[in-house]
Amino acid sequence: MGERTVADLVVERLRAWRVPRAFGYPGEAIAPLLEALDAAGGDPAFIPARHEETASFMATGHAKFTGGIGVCLATQGPSAVQLLNGLYDAKLDSKPVVAIVGEDITGPLGGAHEEIGLSRLFGDVCNQFVRYGRTPPGVPVLLDQALRTAAATRSPVCVVLPRHLQEAMVPNLQPQSAGVLTATPGEPLARVLPHEADLDAAAQLLSSGQRIAILVGQGGRGTEDEIVALADRLGAGVATSLLGKPVLDERLPFHTGVLGEVGTPAAAELMGGCDTLLMVGTNDPWTGYFPMPEQARTVQIDIDGRRIGTRYPVDVPLVGDAEETLRALLARVADRPNPRWRATVESSVDRWHAERADRAAVPAQPVNPQLVLQELSTRVPRTGSVAVDVGSVIYWYARHLELPPGVNAQLCGTLGSMGCALPYAVAAKLATPDQPVIALVGDGAMQLNGLAELITVAHHWQQWRDPRLVVLVLNNRDQSGMGGGRETSPDPTRRRPDVPYAGWARLLGLHGVRVDRPELVGPAWDEALAADRPCVVEAVVDAAVPLAPPEPAFADLRGVFADGDAARRVREQMLDRRVTVEAEDLV
Repeated sequence: MGERTVADLVVERLRAWRVPRAFGYPGEAIAPLLEALDAAGGDPAFIPARHEETASFMATGHAKFTGGIGVCLATQGPSAVQLLNGLYDAKLDSKPVVAIVGEDITGPLGGAHEEIGLSRLFGDVCNQFVRYGRTPPGVPVLLDQALRTAAATRSPVCVVLPRHLQEAMVPNLQPQSAGVLTATPGEPLARVLPHEADLDAAAQLLSSGQRIAILVGQGGRGTEDEIVALADRLGAGVATSLLGKPVLDERLPFHTGVLGEVGTPAAAELMGGCDTLLMVGTNDPWTGYFPMPEQARTVQIDIDGRRIGTRYPVDVPLVGDAEETLRALLARVADRPNPRWRATVESSVDRWHAERADRAAVPAQPVNPQLVLQELSTRVPRTGSVAVDVGSVIYWYARHLELPPGVNAQLCGTLGSMGCALPYAVAAKLATPDQPVIALVGDGAMQLNGLAELITVAHHWQQWRDPRLVVLVLNNRDQSGMGGGRETSPDPTRRRPDVPYAGWARLLGLHGVRVDRPELVGPAWDEALAADRPCVVEAVVDAAVPLAPPEPAFADLRGVFADGDAARRVREQMLDRRVTVEAEDLV
């Protein structure tokens, strides 16, 4: 091999780290790298998005759905600014993403009309690693450091490559030459286990509890067997954070559902009645729905010690991998279930399931959005992925969509940025083209960027072994973006403009179904999931259907405490409680 460019070296390092694709938007300052990717023949592939923001969401979605490192590309100036939303999503939900930004500063004074201080721009969102490429031999090591930092810290990082550096020619350097290719790609992360004394203390605390609750977050992925075994051994009830919803089989009789404002009354009752709490891989912001601090003794498991005790007082912190930590606890915890507490939890779950069905059956004008998700719940394919956007659709997803075991679901959980679901769905589909993907979107998010990214879907779908990518658009034309019983204005200028979402899909060569009567909901899902191409299901729903968040941390304690006075005192404390969840913690 003769001389290569630095851009070629970048492609080689991405390939060595098994990065399958990079998402981005073309521009002059990143053009040499795009040319090198094009010459690579799809290994890795370049996936052009319609906007830099959606490219960064795709990279974050790739990291969320695959567990790998997402990569996004952009140029300087406004192009770089547009990456921030998706990168903050990665930062707040702890996902590894590498942003590679091209810079082309030209002119007699070294300035350009698109010049922005990139180090300062990315200094917060990529606070673990922001570096400039300086010399050709140093670029491969720079990429290795960036990729390794992203993986080790589970966070976004940024590499800035000037255009003249991307174009620079380099000889066919050997691995031992001048700092080139000295790192081993994909080195495994360290095994992290708590100290034996801490495990013993946690086991003793859990074994002494009478009414145990387990709260599971996204960090509990892959630990379903251990969580269920521990819950059965202790007679515990289980709830999940919004991000932890896919971790456990939601058909378990002691699974109370999602906790928080978007969650279920059964989960709130579980927290209101417990005296012992085990938190597994969760940084759930809905602290107003946690038990009273004096009410429950707590064990928290997290791989990141910085998160221990940030949401709730912790008696025994366990810093370690969730799976191995849970196995170590199982070896120490005695088999002493509390049948009365488990029966109380299961009775609460049964009441919620009956209430959920009743809510979905309430007539609406024209369609109840809860019915749309309830009908999907019985039809979700046994494999595949679900991407969820921000808005009222999160409430209906959290409560009414029962995920089959093994189905991966992701959303912009902590940042709560609208417009993430369709880019997520594209990333999920490209990662698993032989499995179906469903995106749940409101009409606001669809107008924000979804209509444009359907063009990306139309460009790629014929390469997918399973062509099914179903996009649900809940069309309520509510300008507030939330619906949920808010008054709708008679002034049409204050309502979101109506768009023929299903018609736009058909115009692009995709399939489209419009639903404006409740009896059409089930058949529409059947049609969409049987289509031979991606499909948009446009459901015209009632914005006046109330969101109805549960009361925080309330329970019918008369059936839990033998001491009625104790129950009354705890209930009075709860009534005095003030929920202080910030707006950005909505999801």
